[in-house]
Amino acid sequence: MRYVGLDVHYRSSTFCVLDENGHELQCETVRGHWPKLLERLRSVTGPWTICFEATCGYGYLYRELSRLAQRVVVAHPGQLRLIFRAKRKNDRIDARKLAKLLYLDEVPAAYVPNEEVQSWRELIEHRRHMMDRQTICKNAIRSLLRSHGQIAPKGLWTKKGLAWLRQEEMPTAAARLKRDLLLDELTDAKRRVRTVTNVLDESGERHPGVLLLRTIPGVGIRTAETVAAYMDKAERFTRSKQVGAYFGFVPCQDASAGVNRLGHITRQGPATARKYLVEAAWQGVYRSPTIRAYFERVQHGRPERRKIALVATAHYLLRCMHAMLVHNQSWHEAA
Repeated sequence: MRYVGLDVHYRSSTFCVLDENGHELQCETVRGHWPKLLERLRSVTGPWTICFEATCGYGYLYRELSRLAQRVVVAHPGQLRLIFRAKRKNDRIDARKLAKLLYLDEVPAAYVPNEEVQSWRELIEHRRHMMDRQTICKNAIRSLLRSHGQIAPKGLWTKKGLAWLRQEEMPTAAARLKRDLLLDELTDAKRRVRTVTNVLDESGERHPGVLLLRTIPGVGIRTAETVAAYMDKAERFTRSKQVGAYFGFVPCQDASAGVNRLGHITRQGPATARKYLVEAAWQGVYRSPTIRAYFERVQHGRPERRKIALVATAHYLLRCMHAMLVHNQSWHEAA
């Protein structure tokens, strides 16, 4: 068996090959894009397994390498950084370290969803990005109006308000151009959001996991589909603590000399899912006696703990969602 560590980049990649005894046989840098790298890896003799760090577009590389290697391991980038702390760092060193970790079977592996789920996640993130673009455009338009002493009417983003904005006389040609460009960008972002939303709605209304999660008071289709997409196979998490860690809801920990200090949540994992879960928790506080009781228990009646209680409630909701998906049960209020 050969053990291949791969330090991958878009324009060049380096791979290191170890034999069954952990001795280095080859270390080579391939200049060019991934097809050239894949062609070069076909020359590795004998059965081999390969490891590389999860990076942008790793799904394509994983699928292609799976056709060549007996086993493909995608390393978790966050956990890998903790292992790779070193003053000397370059592509060859990183490839050797990955190969050695693979040989020792010590790679912190990341979960790799199938192509369909990965595409689903990408659509969710694209919609979120387009929503952010809308917000940026709206803020820029308001800033432009204020900078020229113009007062926007109420309902600026309605059809009537946008028509007023198009016809409003701007003091300079540059201001008119900026307004027109921002409005065009806003219109384009809205159109894209509608297109992606229609596709997501169609798939979400057929997905059993999404339908199950939507039985929770305050959980809409956006929250349900995002959690279902990122959790994917709920049974891969054997404990609820693992789910919280994956979604970045567990606190940072600093334990030393018998003293255990807990800080803010790690914020690792999908930020979009965390945002939606916090929004759903706030809605749930008003719509569900069970969720409200949990929120109040954490808050202890202290207004300054409201944010802490809200994040904790979002984490609680996530754990409930995991249990619901594992056991295929809809939401039930506590007795």
